[in-house]
Amino acid sequence: MQVLSVNISNPQTINWRGKKVQTGIFKNPVDKPIFLGKNEVKGDTISDRKVHGGEYKACYLFSAEHYEYWKNLYPNLDWNYGMFGENLTLSGFSENKVCIGDIFVIGEAVVQITQPREPCYKFGVKFGAQKVLKQFIKYGYPGTYVRILNEGFVSKGDSIILREKSSSKITIHQFFNLLFAENKDQNLLKKAIQIDAIPERKREKLKAYLL
Repeated sequence: MQVLSVNISNPQTINWRGKKVQTGIFKNPVDKPIFLGKNEVKGDTISDRKVHGGEYKACYLFSAEHYEYWKNLYPNLDWNYGMFGENLTLSGFSENKVCIGDIFVIGEAVVQITQPREPCYKFGVKFGAQKVLKQFIKYGYPGTYVRILNEGFVSKGDSIILREKSSSKITIHQFFNLLFAENKDQNLLKKAIQIDAIPERKREKLKAYLL
C-alpha cells in the first residue's frame, strides 16, 4: 500500500435548506507533507467537531481503486484526489482485508483503524445529489478513519506498513455493513462491542441491537 495523495481543505460555505453552513469536505491535493496530530490533520478544516476530528476520527483514508466506480456514476464532476473528503488517498488499500484495530506505519506516523466513514448531507451537496448517500452505503466501501498513536508527517509516495494485526478479524467492509444492516449479525455485534479501537459511544449504541 502507498500514499498517492495528501489532501487538506480550506473552509467553504454551502447552502443547505436555506441556511449557510461551513464545511471542510472540499479537500485538494497538496505538494507538501501533512502532519497527523492526535485529534486532527494540522492545517485541515474541521467545521463540525461533533462528527469529525477527535481521537477516533483524526484522519480519513480512502482507496483510489474506488474512484473509477464513482466517476462512472458522476462523470460530470470535477474529479481529483480528495474528492471523498479524505486526507490520504491510498493505493492497494482494501476494506475487505483491513480490520478494525489494525495498526499501520504511514510515513512518520503510527495509526490504528477505528471506524468507517458514514456519509452525511454535506457529501450529498458536494456530489450534487443526496441520493449519493444511499449509493455510498449500498456500495459498501467507505474508507476508514484512524486514531493517531504516534504523531508525524506523511507525504505522497510513503509506504503503508502493517505493524500489528488486530485480533478482531472484523473488516472495515463487514463493520460498515453491520452499521447499516436492518437485521444485524449477532456474532459480529458481540465482537464489535469488545473492540477498544471503536469509540465507546458507538459501542454503546450497538449494544441496543443485541437480542
